[in-house]
Amino acid sequence: MTDTTTTATELGTTRRGRDARARARRTRVQTWLPELERKLPWVDLLTPEQVQTIHDASMDMIEEVGVDFRCDQASTSWRESGAKVDGHRVRIDREHLMELVGLAPSSYTMTARNPERSVTVGDGKQIFTPSYGAPYVLDLDGVRRPASLEDFQNFTKLNHLSPALHMSGGVVCEPMDVPVPKRHLAMAESLLRYSDKPFMGAVTSRERAEDSLHMAGIVFGQEEVRNTTVMTCLANGNTPLVWDQTMLDSVRVFAGANQATLFSPFVLGGASTPASTVGAVIQVNIEALTGVAFSQLVRAGAPALYGQWLSTVSMKTGAPQAGTPEICHMNLLTAQMARHYRLPSRCSAGCTSSKLVDAQAGAEAARNLYGAVMAGTNFLLSTTGYLESAMCQSYAKWVLDSEQLELMHRFGSGVSFDDLDEVLATMREVPPGGHFLGTAHTLANFQSAFSMPEMMNSDNYEQWLADGGHSAEDRAVAKCRELLDSYEEPALPDEVSEELDEFVARRWNELPDLVR
Repeated sequence: MTDTTTTATELGTTRRGRDARARARRTRVQTWLPELERKLPWVDLLTPEQVQTIHDASMDMIEEVGVDFRCDQASTSWRESGAKVDGHRVRIDREHLMELVGLAPSSYTMTARNPERSVTVGDGKQIFTPSYGAPYVLDLDGVRRPASLEDFQNFTKLNHLSPALHMSGGVVCEPMDVPVPKRHLAMAESLLRYSDKPFMGAVTSRERAEDSLHMAGIVFGQEEVRNTTVMTCLANGNTPLVWDQTMLDSVRVFAGANQATLFSPFVLGGASTPASTVGAVIQVNIEALTGVAFSQLVRAGAPALYGQWLSTVSMKTGAPQAGTPEICHMNLLTAQMARHYRLPSRCSAGCTSSKLVDAQAGAEAARNLYGAVMAGTNFLLSTTGYLESAMCQSYAKWVLDSEQLELMHRFGSGVSFDDLDEVLATMREVPPGGHFLGTAHTLANFQSAFSMPEMMNSDNYEQWLADGGHSAEDRAVAKCRELLDSYEEPALPDEVSEELDEFVARRWNELPDLVR
């Protein structure tokens, strides 16, 4: 008689082995996803006739009303180029404007200090980048508080670890414990030190832009950084129809050194634009195109993106609404207009007005991100951690959003026919009424054939309860702690690190603590 009794020791060994295999399946191998090479068609919401209507209306406004460039040097540059200038009001003939816009490249490469992290922006590709500018954080204990330099460094480390984020960031949150005149030094040093991905420079003054450029030069080489695009800056237009001196000074610094600029009108639909989707897009078109054209006066061929930050305004309260369907419409329209002008495009994605990591945050962020991906926008900003219409950055939402970016990358990559012969052979092996769980093809491909998100729990109720019954936010907080504990700094060469330290220390002593 065969003894089929299993001893307690053997049973425990079996269970431990099964648990270890299960843990191994759930353990994510660190990967880096390149820029998304879309295998899906983008959505063109406008007919060719409607594109021409928006273009013609924009050109009429630029010629008749004009745009304020509130900087004497900028006004002089426009006058010398042949534009009509009255004080700071600039009116540009459409042929002249389109000639300047045509000098900007349709794509550019952001060179990272680790060449494997370099990415191309434009020409049908998409990159995902972190959130920007929140003065508050929702921390790992669920407390909303002013952001600190430690938070800024934590988010830079998280951005470095994310497989689907293509940049370390810019102002990933405002380190409120650092004096404003010195804040750019702490942020740029953190971005350069704690990640080897591309990054964004400071734009709040000419001096701070120059410091960002010099710090990048320490890492990349001063000559190299004035010819190779290693960072992108964000220039927000003051809607309606104003480019101010602070932004224009920064554009001169960055474009003059062949660094990329996101020309992004800051739009509150219904407040700073007409209460009309098409009207808001016409205004964005005017402001983005005139910004791009100005960068080409500074340096012909400098990378420039047609961008926008869009929010509608609640007519009940006056508060920004970050997740409405109209924002998706505007993202679709602005991306299509950018393609019309052969310019790379930028929008925000993953946005929400919610104050918590809740159903509202998930629904608004998902709709916003999906719309931006389907729009074909090239540079997706604010994809992770975004709460309160950009006022707050959440650690838990960062984790959930980062995983969603991996899933969206998979979605945008389309489907593959590469193993179709093997698939069909396997189908011939399995008789009607059978199953595919044990086939060689399934065993070889089950881990990669379909996405298996870690944060989205799909266990049955009993298993979920046995594992602690944790919410998605609970799981995200635990994962965030784990990621920060596992972070390893991508070290700079000693001589570069020392020079960076010396520069920051010198400038720190030179700059005041208070804004003058």
